[in-house]
Amino acid sequence: MPKLGVNIDHIATLRQQRKIGYPSVIEAAKILESCGVDQITVHLREDRRHIQDEDVIQLKKILNIPLNLEMALNKEIINFALKLKPKEVCIVPERRQELTTEGGLDLEKNYKKIKSTISKLKQENIFVSLFIEPKEKSVRLAKELCADAVEIHTGKYSLCKVGAKKFYIELDKIKRVSKFVLKEGLTLNAGHGLDYNNVKYIAEINGMNTLNIGFSIISRAVFVGLKQAAEEMLNLCKG
Repeated sequence: MPKLGVNIDHIATLRQQRKIGYPSVIEAAKILESCGVDQITVHLREDRRHIQDEDVIQLKKILNIPLNLEMALNKEIINFALKLKPKEVCIVPERRQELTTEGGLDLEKNYKKIKSTISKLKQENIFVSLFIEPKEKSVRLAKELCADAVEIHTGKYSLCKVGAKKFYIELDKIKRVSKFVLKEGLTLNAGHGLDYNNVKYIAEINGMNTLNIGFSIISRAVFVGLKQAAEEMLNLCKG
């Protein structure tokens, strides 16, 4: 049974529309923690379009479950993470123009910077994950870079209609790479675009450690409330 990490960026997105203090990411995190989710995930972006520095600081203080900080290879944010010392950091690619993260890290292009960043984070006993495409080459590089885990980008899979030929092609790709991740001794996580229709197939992958899911849960919460939305996803993830 994989753990469920809930990304609460979009609570902050709504708050930032008027910047008047609500809805509160702290209140959201407390509700999710009470529901039994396993971790809270936030992405502190360079442009601070949703999550703010103070949000991350306060979440670290109040949470009794791990805080997973997603971040780009930005010097300011790296230094912030080194000072804050969240339980886990997931290094992700980031472009100012994108609506959401569009793919996995280019580990070859950023090899030296990633290696240096991982070394600094691990010196502070921070568990480090790399957000990658479902490719064996990326897994090998993650292992070389001394990452603790990889988070498989499930974006292409999530865009496929469940049951379609392309859906099973993408699912098989993720399954094969997941086996290789475990063979290499890395922790296996996955996320991006997972929803109430497609999550169970990823949750059933042997050795899956954590699924990080945000948008679909927050969207569902608009209609049924955050507690019910989270509990429904927990039931799907944990079978």
